[in-house]
Amino acid sequence: MGPEAALARIVHCLDRAGEGGFRTAAFVRALDVVRATSADELERRAAAGTLTGLDGIGSSSATVITEALGGRVPAYLTDLEARTRVPISPAGERYRDALRGDCHLHSTWSDGGAPVEAMATTAIALGHDYIVQTDHSARLTIAHGLDGERLRDQLDEIAALNDRLAEQGHAFRVLCGMEVDIFPDGSLDLDDDLLERLDLVVASVHSKLRMGSAEMTERMVRAVSSPHVDVLGHCTGRLIGKRPPSTFDVDAVFAACAEHATAVEINCRPERLDPPAELLALAVEHGCWFAIDSDAHATGQLEWQPYGCDRAAECDVPLDRVVNTLSADDLLAWCA
Repeated sequence: MGPEAALARIVHCLDRAGEGGFRTAAFVRALDVVRATSADELERRAAAGTLTGLDGIGSSSATVITEALGGRVPAYLTDLEARTRVPISPAGERYRDALRGDCHLHSTWSDGGAPVEAMATTAIALGHDYIVQTDHSARLTIAHGLDGERLRDQLDEIAALNDRLAEQGHAFRVLCGMEVDIFPDGSLDLDDDLLERLDLVVASVHSKLRMGSAEMTERMVRAVSSPHVDVLGHCTGRLIGKRPPSTFDVDAVFAACAEHATAVEINCRPERLDPPAELLALAVEHGCWFAIDSDAHATGQLEWQPYGCDRAAECDVPLDRVVNTLSADDLLAWCA
Protein backbone atom coordinates (compact mmCIF):
# COMPACT_ATOMS: atom_id res chain seq x y z
CA MET A 1 0.00 0.00 0.00
CA GLY A 2 1.57 3.25 -1.16
CA PRO A 3 1.02 6.69 0.39
CA GLU A 4 -1.77 7.62 -2.02
CA ALA A 5 -3.73 4.41 -1.36
CA ALA A 6 -3.20 4.73 2.39
CA LEU A 7 -4.42 8.32 2.53
CA ALA A 8 -7.39 7.55 0.25
CA ARG A 9 -8.38 4.68 2.54
CA ILE A 10 -8.11 6.92 5.60
CA VAL A 11 -10.46 9.44 3.97
CA HIS A 12 -12.83 6.56 3.13
CA CYS A 13 -12.85 5.33 6.74
CA LEU A 14 -13.35 8.83 8.15
CA ASP A 15 -16.33 9.26 5.82
CA ARG A 16 -17.61 5.83 6.85
CA ALA A 17 -17.51 6.99 10.46
CA GLY A 18 -19.25 10.25 9.59
CA GLU A 19 -16.23 12.19 10.84
CA GLY A 20 -16.41 15.26 8.66
CA GLY A 21 -14.84 18.58 9.41
CA PHE A 22 -11.22 19.56 9.89
CA ARG A 23 -9.71 16.10 10.27
CA THR A 24 -11.18 14.72 7.05
CA ALA A 25 -10.39 17.94 5.19
CA ALA A 26 -6.78 17.71 6.36
CA PHE A 27 -6.34 14.20 5.01
CA VAL A 28 -8.10 15.12 1.75
CA ARG A 29 -5.63 17.98 1.38
CA ALA A 30 -2.70 15.66 2.14
CA LEU A 31 -3.98 13.21 -0.47
CA ASP A 32 -4.11 15.99 -3.07
CA VAL A 33 -0.52 16.97 -2.21
CA VAL A 34 0.73 13.39 -2.53
CA ARG A 35 -0.97 13.04 -5.92
CA ALA A 36 0.77 16.23 -7.08
CA THR A 37 4.22 15.29 -5.75
CA SER A 38 6.65 12.90 -7.43
CA ALA A 39 7.43 9.61 -5.74
CA ASP A 40 11.15 10.53 -5.66
CA GLU A 41 10.49 13.75 -3.76
CA LEU A 42 8.22 11.99 -1.27
CA GLU A 43 10.91 9.39 -0.62
CA ARG A 44 13.64 12.03 -0.23
CA ARG A 45 11.56 14.06 2.18
CA ALA A 46 10.50 11.00 4.16
CA ALA A 47 14.15 9.98 4.58
CA ALA A 48 15.12 13.50 5.62
CA GLY A 49 12.09 14.02 7.88
CA THR A 50 10.94 17.07 5.89
CA LEU A 51 7.54 15.94 4.62
CA THR A 52 5.84 18.61 6.72
CA GLY A 53 7.68 21.16 4.59
CA LEU A 54 5.11 20.43 1.90
CA ASP A 55 2.12 22.74 2.27
CA GLY A 56 -0.80 20.53 3.28
CA ILE A 57 1.21 17.78 4.98
CA GLY A 58 0.90 17.74 8.76
CA SER A 59 2.53 15.52 11.32
CA SER A 60 -0.17 12.83 11.15
CA SER A 61 -0.20 12.59 7.37
CA ALA A 62 3.61 12.69 7.32
CA THR A 63 3.69 9.65 9.59
CA VAL A 64 1.20 7.84 7.37
CA ILE A 65 3.27 8.59 4.26
CA THR A 66 6.52 7.51 5.91
CA GLU A 67 5.07 4.22 7.15
CA ALA A 68 3.50 3.49 3.75
CA LEU A 69 6.78 4.21 1.96
CA GLY A 70 8.45 1.80 4.37
CA GLY A 71 6.15 -0.99 3.25
CA ARG A 72 3.98 -0.95 6.37
CA VAL A 73 0.24 -0.46 6.77
CA PRO A 74 0.11 2.83 8.69
CA ALA A 75 -0.81 2.36 12.33
CA TYR A 76 -3.38 5.18 12.11
CA LEU A 77 -5.14 3.37 9.27
CA THR A 78 -5.11 0.04 11.11
CA ASP A 79 -6.79 1.66 14.12
CA LEU A 80 -9.26 3.53 11.93
CA GLU A 81 -10.26 0.40 10.01
CA ALA A 82 -11.05 -1.39 13.28
CA ARG A 83 -13.03 1.35 15.00
CA THR A 84 -15.10 2.57 12.05
CA ARG A 85 -16.56 -0.71 10.85
CA VAL A 86 -20.32 -0.45 10.42
CA PRO A 87 -22.06 -2.93 12.75
CA ILE A 88 -24.85 -5.20 11.58
CA SER A 89 -27.04 -7.75 13.35
CA PRO A 90 -27.39 -11.35 12.15
CA ALA A 91 -30.96 -10.55 11.10
CA GLY A 92 -29.81 -7.49 9.18
CA GLU A 93 -27.06 -9.49 7.51
CA ARG A 94 -29.74 -11.49 5.70
CA TYR A 95 -30.94 -8.30 4.02
CA ARG A 96 -27.44 -6.99 3.29
CA ASP A 97 -26.46 -10.28 1.66
CA ALA A 98 -29.45 -10.00 -0.67
CA LEU A 99 -28.79 -6.45 -1.85
CA ARG A 100 -27.52 -6.17 -5.41
CA GLY A 101 -27.10 -2.41 -5.52
CA ASP A 102 -27.79 1.02 -4.08
CA CYS A 103 -30.49 3.31 -5.50
CA HIS A 104 -29.63 6.67 -3.91
CA LEU A 105 -26.19 8.31 -3.80
CA HIS A 106 -24.47 11.56 -4.67
CA SER A 107 -21.24 12.62 -6.37
CA THR A 108 -19.22 15.77 -6.96
CA TRP A 109 -21.78 16.63 -9.64
CA SER A 110 -23.93 17.94 -6.76
CA ASP A 111 -23.00 17.89 -3.06
CA GLY A 112 -21.05 14.63 -2.87
CA GLY A 113 -17.35 14.36 -2.08
CA ALA A 114 -16.24 11.88 -4.75
CA PRO A 115 -16.58 11.54 -8.53
CA VAL A 116 -19.01 9.04 -10.04
CA GLU A 117 -16.12 6.75 -11.00
CA ALA A 118 -14.83 6.62 -7.41
CA MET A 119 -18.31 5.80 -6.14
CA ALA A 120 -18.59 3.04 -8.74
CA THR A 121 -15.16 1.60 -7.92
CA THR A 122 -16.06 1.48 -4.23
CA ALA A 123 -19.41 -0.14 -4.97
CA ILE A 124 -17.67 -2.84 -7.01
CA ALA A 125 -15.34 -3.53 -4.06
CA LEU A 126 -18.40 -3.84 -1.79
CA GLY A 127 -19.86 -6.50 -4.07
CA HIS A 128 -22.59 -4.45 -5.72
CA ASP A 129 -23.76 -5.20 -9.25
CA TYR A 130 -24.89 -1.61 -9.83
CA ILE A 131 -25.46 1.79 -8.35
CA VAL A 132 -28.04 4.38 -9.36
CA GLN A 133 -26.41 7.79 -9.55
CA THR A 134 -28.95 10.21 -8.09
CA ASP A 135 -27.52 13.68 -7.73
CA HIS A 136 -29.79 16.53 -6.70
CA SER A 137 -32.02 18.45 -9.09
CA ALA A 138 -31.58 22.15 -9.80
CA ARG A 139 -33.99 23.50 -7.16
CA LEU A 140 -31.62 22.47 -4.35
CA THR A 141 -29.10 25.20 -5.12
CA ILE A 142 -27.32 24.75 -1.79
CA ALA A 143 -26.39 21.25 -3.02
CA HIS A 144 -25.33 22.50 -6.48
CA GLY A 145 -28.21 20.63 -8.07
CA LEU A 146 -28.17 19.72 -11.75
CA ASP A 147 -30.19 21.62 -14.31
CA GLY A 148 -31.18 20.01 -17.60
CA GLU A 149 -27.93 20.86 -19.37
CA ARG A 150 -25.71 19.51 -16.59
CA LEU A 151 -27.83 16.38 -16.31
CA ARG A 152 -27.35 15.71 -20.02
CA ASP A 153 -23.58 16.09 -19.51
CA GLN A 154 -23.69 13.68 -16.59
CA LEU A 155 -25.61 11.13 -18.63
CA ASP A 156 -22.84 11.28 -21.24
CA GLU A 157 -20.19 10.82 -18.54
CA ILE A 158 -21.99 7.81 -17.10
CA ALA A 159 -22.33 6.23 -20.55
CA ALA A 160 -18.58 6.64 -21.11
CA LEU A 161 -17.82 5.21 -17.66
CA ASN A 162 -20.00 2.17 -18.31
CA ASP A 163 -18.14 1.62 -21.58
CA ARG A 164 -14.79 1.70 -19.73
CA LEU A 165 -16.06 -0.68 -17.06
CA ALA A 166 -17.23 -3.12 -19.73
CA GLU A 167 -13.86 -2.91 -21.48
CA GLN A 168 -12.21 -3.76 -18.16
CA GLY A 169 -14.37 -6.86 -17.90
CA HIS A 170 -16.80 -5.62 -15.24
CA ALA A 171 -20.46 -6.59 -15.43
CA PHE A 172 -21.11 -3.71 -13.02
CA ARG A 173 -23.25 -0.82 -14.27
CA VAL A 174 -23.94 2.74 -13.21
CA LEU A 175 -27.63 3.42 -13.78
CA CYS A 176 -28.82 6.96 -14.42
CA GLY A 177 -31.06 8.59 -11.88
CA MET A 178 -31.71 11.78 -9.96
CA GLU A 179 -33.01 12.82 -6.57
CA VAL A 180 -35.71 15.17 -7.77
CA ASP A 181 -37.09 17.84 -5.50
CA ILE A 182 -40.83 17.76 -4.80
CA PHE A 183 -42.23 21.28 -5.14
CA PRO A 184 -44.82 22.48 -2.58
CA ASP A 185 -47.64 21.72 -5.04
CA GLY A 186 -46.38 18.14 -5.57
CA SER A 187 -44.88 18.71 -9.01
CA LEU A 188 -41.32 17.63 -9.78
CA ASP A 189 -38.17 19.65 -10.33
CA LEU A 190 -37.36 18.22 -13.79
CA ASP A 191 -39.06 18.31 -17.18
CA ASP A 192 -40.87 15.19 -18.34
CA ASP A 193 -38.56 14.62 -21.30
CA LEU A 194 -35.56 14.32 -18.97
CA LEU A 195 -37.46 12.28 -16.38
CA GLU A 196 -38.20 9.81 -19.15
CA ARG A 197 -34.47 9.42 -19.90
CA LEU A 198 -33.65 8.36 -16.34
CA ASP A 199 -33.50 4.75 -15.22
CA LEU A 200 -34.79 5.54 -11.72
CA VAL A 201 -36.13 8.64 -10.00
CA VAL A 202 -36.02 9.31 -6.26
CA ALA A 203 -38.41 12.10 -5.28
CA SER A 204 -37.83 13.91 -1.98
CA VAL A 205 -39.15 16.87 -0.02
CA HIS A 206 -36.35 19.30 0.88
CA SER A 207 -38.21 22.57 1.42
CA LYS A 208 -41.13 23.85 3.52
CA LEU A 209 -40.89 20.77 5.71
CA ARG A 210 -43.14 22.36 8.34
CA MET A 211 -46.14 22.95 6.05
CA GLY A 212 -49.50 21.77 7.35
CA SER A 213 -50.34 18.09 7.41
CA ALA A 214 -53.13 18.30 4.82
CA GLU A 215 -50.98 20.29 2.40
CA MET A 216 -47.97 18.01 2.90
CA THR A 217 -50.14 14.95 2.33
CA GLU A 218 -51.50 16.34 -0.94
CA ARG A 219 -47.97 17.30 -1.99
CA MET A 220 -46.53 13.85 -1.34
CA VAL A 221 -49.46 11.89 -2.77
CA ARG A 222 -49.25 13.83 -6.02
CA ALA A 223 -45.51 13.18 -6.27
CA VAL A 224 -45.59 9.44 -5.54
CA SER A 225 -48.49 9.05 -7.97
CA SER A 226 -46.37 10.37 -10.84
CA PRO A 227 -45.51 7.67 -13.39
CA HIS A 228 -41.94 9.01 -13.37
CA VAL A 229 -41.30 8.52 -9.64
CA ASP A 230 -39.88 5.19 -8.50
CA VAL A 231 -38.77 5.87 -4.91
CA LEU A 232 -40.02 8.24 -2.19
CA GLY A 233 -36.84 9.50 -0.50
CA HIS A 234 -36.47 10.02 3.29
CA CYS A 235 -40.20 10.53 3.66
CA THR A 236 -40.37 12.49 6.94
CA GLY A 237 -37.30 14.65 6.31
CA ARG A 238 -36.25 14.30 9.94
CA LEU A 239 -32.71 14.83 11.22
CA ILE A 240 -32.42 12.99 14.50
CA GLY A 241 -31.95 15.40 17.40
CA LYS A 242 -31.95 18.40 15.04
CA ARG A 243 -35.14 18.49 13.00
CA PRO A 244 -38.47 16.83 13.78
CA PRO A 245 -40.30 14.77 11.16
CA SER A 246 -42.81 16.40 8.86
CA THR A 247 -46.45 15.70 9.56
CA PHE A 248 -48.70 14.11 6.95
CA ASP A 249 -51.40 11.48 6.62
CA VAL A 250 -49.15 8.43 6.67
CA ASP A 251 -51.89 6.02 5.60
CA ALA A 252 -52.81 8.17 2.60
CA VAL A 253 -49.19 8.53 1.44
CA PHE A 254 -48.27 4.87 1.88
CA ALA A 255 -51.54 3.76 0.25
CA ALA A 256 -50.60 5.90 -2.77
CA CYS A 257 -47.09 4.41 -2.77
CA ALA A 258 -48.56 0.91 -2.77
CA GLU A 259 -51.11 1.75 -5.47
CA HIS A 260 -48.52 3.26 -7.82
CA ALA A 261 -45.65 0.88 -7.00
CA THR A 262 -43.49 3.68 -5.65
CA ALA A 263 -40.94 2.27 -3.21
CA VAL A 264 -40.61 3.76 0.25
CA GLU A 265 -36.96 4.45 0.90
CA ILE A 266 -35.34 3.06 4.04
CA ASN A 267 -32.74 5.80 4.30
CA CYS A 268 -29.56 4.54 5.95
CA ARG A 269 -27.88 7.81 6.88
CA PRO A 270 -27.32 7.67 10.67
CA GLU A 271 -28.73 11.17 11.14
CA ARG A 272 -31.89 10.26 9.20
CA LEU A 273 -32.82 6.58 9.66
CA ASP A 274 -36.01 7.54 7.87
CA PRO A 275 -38.80 6.49 8.13
CA PRO A 276 -38.98 5.97 11.89
CA ALA A 277 -39.73 2.40 12.93
CA GLU A 278 -43.44 2.99 13.58
CA LEU A 279 -43.93 4.45 10.10
CA LEU A 280 -41.86 1.72 8.48
CA ALA A 281 -44.12 -0.86 10.10
CA LEU A 282 -47.17 0.92 8.64
CA ALA A 283 -45.59 0.89 5.17
CA VAL A 284 -45.16 -2.88 5.53
CA GLU A 285 -48.85 -3.18 6.44
CA HIS A 286 -49.79 -1.22 3.32
CA GLY A 287 -47.86 -3.67 1.13
CA CYS A 288 -45.37 -1.10 -0.11
CA TRP A 289 -42.15 -1.74 -2.00
CA PHE A 290 -38.92 -0.60 -0.35
CA ALA A 291 -35.42 0.56 -1.30
CA ILE A 292 -32.62 0.24 1.28
CA ASP A 293 -30.42 3.17 0.26
CA SER A 294 -27.21 4.61 1.67
CA ASP A 295 -27.87 8.18 0.45
CA ALA A 296 -24.07 8.27 0.33
CA HIS A 297 -22.25 11.56 -0.25
CA ALA A 298 -18.77 9.97 -0.10
CA THR A 299 -17.26 6.56 -0.81
CA GLY A 300 -17.14 5.49 2.84
CA GLN A 301 -20.84 6.20 3.25
CA LEU A 302 -21.67 3.51 0.70
CA GLU A 303 -21.01 1.17 3.62
CA TRP A 304 -23.98 2.56 5.57
CA GLN A 305 -26.56 0.14 4.17
CA PRO A 306 -26.33 -2.12 7.27
CA TYR A 307 -28.09 0.59 9.28
CA GLY A 308 -31.10 0.28 7.00
CA CYS A 309 -30.85 -3.49 6.83
CA ASP A 310 -31.10 -3.73 10.60
CA ARG A 311 -34.20 -1.50 10.57
CA ALA A 312 -35.74 -3.60 7.80
CA ALA A 313 -35.16 -6.71 9.90
CA GLU A 314 -36.64 -5.10 13.02
CA CYS A 315 -39.82 -4.21 11.12
CA ASP A 316 -40.10 -7.52 9.22
CA VAL A 317 -39.87 -5.87 5.80
CA PRO A 318 -40.53 -8.64 3.25
CA LEU A 319 -37.25 -9.29 1.48
CA ASP A 320 -39.05 -9.87 -1.82
CA ARG A 321 -40.44 -6.30 -1.62
CA VAL A 322 -36.97 -4.68 -1.53
CA VAL A 323 -36.28 -3.42 -5.03
CA ASN A 324 -32.50 -3.35 -4.76
CA THR A 325 -32.42 -7.08 -4.21
CA LEU A 326 -33.31 -7.21 -7.92
CA SER A 327 -30.72 -7.50 -10.67
CA ALA A 328 -30.04 -4.38 -12.71
CA ASP A 329 -32.18 -5.64 -15.59
CA ASP A 330 -35.03 -6.62 -13.28
CA LEU A 331 -34.82 -3.28 -11.50
CA LEU A 332 -35.07 -1.47 -14.82
CA ALA A 333 -38.08 -3.59 -15.74
CA TRP A 334 -39.67 -2.82 -12.35
CA CYS A 335 -39.13 0.92 -12.90
CA ALA A 336 -40.58 0.87 -16.43
